[in-house]
Amino acid sequence: MLRLAGILYSLIGTTFAGSFMIAALVMGHDTLIPVVASALAGFVVGLPVTWYVTKAIYSPS
Repeated sequence: MLRLAGILYSLIGTTFAGSFMIAALVMGHDTLIPVVASALAGFVVGLPVTWYVTKAIYSPS
C-alpha cells in the first residue's frame, strides 16, 4: 500500500502544487514567497488526498 501511495502522491502532490501556484499567480501574488508558499500548501494538501485515494483503491468493493 505504501508503494502505491508513493506513486499516487507523486502525481497528486504535483497536481495540487501546480494548481495552487496558478491560483496564486492569477490572484496577483507573483513574488517568490507567495508562489513557494502556495506550492508547499499544495504538497501538504496532497498528503491526505493521497491517503484517501489509496484507501479507496484498496478497499473491498
